Amino acid sequence: MATELEELVEFLSSPSPPVKKAAVEIVSGLTGSEEGLQSLSKYSEILLPSLSRLLSESKEVSEPSAQALVNLSQNSELAGKMIQMGLIKVAMDMLYNPESCITRLLVMLLVNLTQLDDGVSSLLQIEDEKMRGLHIMKLVRSFCRSSGETADDQFEHVGSILVNVSKTEDGRKMLLEPKKGLLKQIIRQFDSTNQLRKKGVAGTIRNCSFEAKNQLENILLISEFLWPALLLPVAGSKIYSEEDISKMPPELGSALAIEREPVTDADIRVQTLEAIYLIILQEAGRRAFWSVNGPRILQVGYEYEEDSKVMRAYEQVGSLVRSTLYLSISLNHWLTLLDLRKITLLALGCLILNQLVEESGGPEESSSKPTKAES
Repeated sequence: MATELEELVEFLSSPSPPVKKAAVEIVSGLTGSEEGLQSLSKYSEILLPSLSRLLSESKEVSEPSAQALVNLSQNSELAGKMIQMGLIKVAMDMLYNPESCITRLLVMLLVNLTQLDDGVSSLLQIEDEKMRGLHIMKLVRSFCRSSGETADDQFEHVGSILVNVSKTEDGRKMLLEPKKGLLKQIIRQFDSTNQLRKKGVAGTIRNCSFEAKNQLENILLISEFLWPALLLPVAGSKIYSEEDISKMPPELGSALAIEREPVTDADIRVQTLEAIYLIILQEAGRRAFWSVNGPRILQVGYEYEEDSKVMRAYEQVGSLVRSTLYLSISLNHWLTLLDLRKITLLALGCLILNQLVEESGGPEESSSKPTKAES
């Protein structure tokens, strides 16, 4: 005999619109509690496909259905089943259906599903050579075209999807492909006043910076947008001197020449500092960092920092900067000593040669090939 929950799940496929609407509203309500989630998960084989089909119904049915799927997808096991049944493709198709009115919920569903590596692979369409990357390009385009300045920002959670995607090597490589130009588009959203967007962008840059060893050139291709996104959040709020600004590119100097609102989210400041650290681990990254007067900016920012977690991130970068600077000074010192040694040896050689010439009456043509001098 069927239990009450079994009957409820079966009602989701009822031909009667009122019955179906009532059933999906009850299911959605149950997913709001841990107890309800556990009870419903026992019927996931029937429940999940039924809820997926309801996403294409009218708003009064599709909205509670999407809410239920978002809540259920918090469970990694259920999220895995959703991925296997192709729910990411369903969500993407619905997201760009002009008649759909559940955009925010669909994006939130994708956030949960891309917590899993299989979800990221599905979103990136790794297995489909012809369609590969189409979903993520659509999401980035929507993220960048939609306004983050309104109260109802339908695509603000795309930032979280991008963080999830960039946790994987495949995701980072796709975002860093110069031809697609995705990271460049994403970084420009850092200027948004929406903190969720800003945090998503910072996390994405940080994750992509793990590819600095192999893809630093692609990362530095967007330096015009990269360094302001990384350095302005940790530059403090003071107005910089003309001397400091003269050593910076215009996109940094103009921003630091005026008063500005500080970035209050400590996590964003930590993420940008970690990204800087990963970039300057590479020699070309250090040169780029010095070329924009990065050390001075961090010095000033550190003086005004009060959060202990952020201060530790500053200190990590500072330690690397100091060690590489010391290494450079030491190397230059030894090279100078080496040059002096060579000059001394050359001078002594000339004196000896002059003495030999005077004694022999002039140089003789050598019958052998000249030997290579060893330093």
